Amino acid sequence: MSQAPALPRLAGLPLAGVAMLAALSNFMVVLDTTIANVSVPHIAGALAVSPSQGTWVITSYSVAEAITVPLTGWLVQRFGTIKVFAVAMTGFGVFSFLCGLSPSFGMLVAFRVMQGFMGGPIIPTSQTLLLSIFPREKTAQAMGIWSMTTVVAPIVGPLLGGVLSDGPGWAWVFFINVPVAIGIALGIMSLMKGRETAIRRVPVDYVGLGLLVLWVGSLQIMLDRGKELEWFASGTIVGLAVVAAVGFVAFLIWELTSENPIVDLRIFRHRGFVAGVIVTCTGFGAFFASAVLVPLWLQTSLGYTATWAGRVAALNGVLAVVASPIVARFAGKMDVRLAMTIGVAGMGLIALWRSTFTTEVTYWNVAVTFLMQGLCIPFFFVSASMLTLTSVLPQETASAAGLSNFLRTSGAAFSTSIMTTVWENIATAKRTELVGRLHDAPGVIASLVARGMTPEQAHGQLDHIVQTQAVMLSTDQVMYVLTWIFFLIVGIVWFAPKPAPRPMGAAAGGH
Repeated sequence: MSQAPALPRLAGLPLAGVAMLAALSNFMVVLDTTIANVSVPHIAGALAVSPSQGTWVITSYSVAEAITVPLTGWLVQRFGTIKVFAVAMTGFGVFSFLCGLSPSFGMLVAFRVMQGFMGGPIIPTSQTLLLSIFPREKTAQAMGIWSMTTVVAPIVGPLLGGVLSDGPGWAWVFFINVPVAIGIALGIMSLMKGRETAIRRVPVDYVGLGLLVLWVGSLQIMLDRGKELEWFASGTIVGLAVVAAVGFVAFLIWELTSENPIVDLRIFRHRGFVAGVIVTCTGFGAFFASAVLVPLWLQTSLGYTATWAGRVAALNGVLAVVASPIVARFAGKMDVRLAMTIGVAGMGLIALWRSTFTTEVTYWNVAVTFLMQGLCIPFFFVSASMLTLTSVLPQETASAAGLSNFLRTSGAAFSTSIMTTVWENIATAKRTELVGRLHDAPGVIASLVARGMTPEQAHGQLDHIVQTQAVMLSTDQVMYVLTWIFFLIVGIVWFAPKPAPRPMGAAAGGH
């Protein structure tokens, strides 16, 4: 083992500099999970793929990021926090640049995967850096800085993504990361010089890692390509399903019997942790699916530009920013299960509200749902983190945080793939149903021609009306399904025992 010599604690401008850079790094990585949401139609159109295929840009990043999170603990022990952070940050910038240069959709997804691999370690190492520079009595202040970037990033992401897509082009969604990432890496290496954390040689569970990548990757590809290949009518999809299932079972067996598992599955013996991760994974998956679906619906069906779709989605975080410090301050004084119930049930009511939308819905009708949902977000995210991290032993906190984050991001990726496929399938079925119910279509076309349209324009107008209504009915139905998902997981929250209070530093330190 080697360790840097003790140096005076950072103070003044150096302390503020490291805090700002660490928080900014987390902001940028979280931003990249949402900035591409409103850019999907632009990317799909530019690279000649369908909007549902375009969502691979989002899901590939999320899954890749999730896979590397469990590796962060080993990387930090082996190479040191600052080195891991700097390399990951630099790699994030490099692959962001390559994403923007991608001439084909396949290359974009490949570089997006690599960007996600680099982004995974940044989230926990940025938090570790903040905890290492602030004295113990100011741990809550450090976590407040870190948490605020997590709340603010989803606000800025859709808005910035829309402006860049409608302006200089979708590639700038990725190019914008490059100077920021390189600047953060250089700044941290300079300000933290000589302060590297202790390193030691620790074995890595290569078999476990390989099995993790195998089953998660196979499952994600199966979900992404299922509709395109007609699901289980395709030998490819069947093969991927078998590989994912066998890989998952093998992963469970190996990790439960390995002396140095890459993912410590033994923490699932804690009932509170189990309830917490189920609600976190399912709830965040439903939330993220709606965050992707609504902007997609606004652009492909109601004619919104990416900028205006981004302005709607950005309202998600306005009240979240206001409520976050309040919720964090009082969360420890109330039953965390009650706080979590408020957040999840609130998002269920928002989904139910959206299930009543029609094609006549106004900008403000949609915007209000995002604004009110922002009030529910802190209750859900803050309490979910507290429930999962306070339900395990202190020495298991790091493993609990990594596994919870992995399941959360994987849940988001999987649910997005499933919901966009379901959304398109329902729209197709509804379109067929509506066409069969059309009364006097020739008469409608003749009426439109009489108003000055050509026969081709009249046919196109009628087709557009039918398609818009079909997509609207599909969107309402998906939102109704999401409503029940939110309401059902409220019951799971109460399977957890009331967690015992724990100092903030203990919980946060292992995140």
